[in-house]
Amino acid sequence: MLAGFFVMGFSDIIGTVMNQVKAECKLSDVTAGFLPSMIFIWFFLISIPTGVLCGKIGRKNTVLVSLGVTMFAMLLPLAANAERFWIYFVSFALLGIGNTIIQAALPALMSNVVPPEQLTSRISLGQFVKAICAALTPVFVYLTATALGNWKLLFPLYGALTVVAALWLWFTSIPDERDNSQTSKPSNSQTSFKSCLAMLKHPYVLAMTVGILFSVGADVGFAVAIPEYLKNVYKMDLDKAGMGPTVYFVAKTLAAIGGAALFAKVSAAKCFPWCMGLGILATAGIFFAPTWIVFLACVFVAALATANSFGMCMGLALDRVPEKANEITSLMVMAIVGGGIVTPILGIVQGSRAGAAGVVGVLLACLGYLLALGVFAGRSTGKANVVKN
Repeated sequence: MLAGFFVMGFSDIIGTVMNQVKAECKLSDVTAGFLPSMIFIWFFLISIPTGVLCGKIGRKNTVLVSLGVTMFAMLLPLAANAERFWIYFVSFALLGIGNTIIQAALPALMSNVVPPEQLTSRISLGQFVKAICAALTPVFVYLTATALGNWKLLFPLYGALTVVAALWLWFTSIPDERDNSQTSKPSNSQTSFKSCLAMLKHPYVLAMTVGILFSVGADVGFAVAIPEYLKNVYKMDLDKAGMGPTVYFVAKTLAAIGGAALFAKVSAAKCFPWCMGLGILATAGIFFAPTWIVFLACVFVAALATANSFGMCMGLALDRVPEKANEITSLMVMAIVGGGIVTPILGIVQGSRAGAAGVVGVLLACLGYLLALGVFAGRSTGKANVVKN
């Protein structure tokens, strides 16, 4: 199933190849700006339908559907040219659909074979694999463009990897959650729009779903704010400032593999508040950073501390209500699009008198909710254990 997380990382392809598409098809900045929306709009539109689909055809089959859609998306760009730029839009739309389905279905499928207390660890390991794909994409674009003479050969390469992942999953025996004779967990066959939305009435699930929103918001916020902070506060030129987020993403990658090992031994609920507390301290340290090196050091520590917040939110919710995995993952994947509200807020704050300091304040607000959520998770877990005992 970890191969599925690698395919999940294909969504990051848009940021890498957007300039190539823009140049090849002679797109305006406005038109090219719609390319990312072709991927991320689907998080809002089909996350809950994916949960319903999981209930009807099973989680494994749903993941296979997502891999099929992704494979088809990878075939289209080779047919694109300057007169048919819309093919790229269709391709990225299909990629977004496939990516939404796999993000909603794969964590739920993992719960079929992974004990609830190990889910956060496995999701963190999956995020590490996803990060590897994101890191390799620019390398593959460069190699296909220079060694093979056509950067678009990246797409059939990723299409082939998708086929490998699909075949691997197809021949892997996984208990069907709809068959009570094969699993001790209750069936999810009654998943519906109503049952998905009904989970918002569960205080713990609602809190964790909102946590996903702030987790993604902080993630997007750091990526956007780092180059702007370097440029405006430390007067770094734009090209050098643009390299700043690399420090953040390297730390996230290290944190993902570290989190997989840590959560296999220590409860995520116990780690949650400590991680968020460290993240807040490191982020607040930005205010006092005398040089850009100290600034990036603070960013690095903040990324290490907060990188696993997404996995902790999803893993803890699935651990609490494992029989509703379809509904929970659907809601949480839908919450990913909500993180986009942080970007315009950052723009508004940055343009105000608050400036760069206000940007850090927005990030601290996101992490502040996650810290409160970590405290809530720790206390709720303790109460749940008392009830079980």
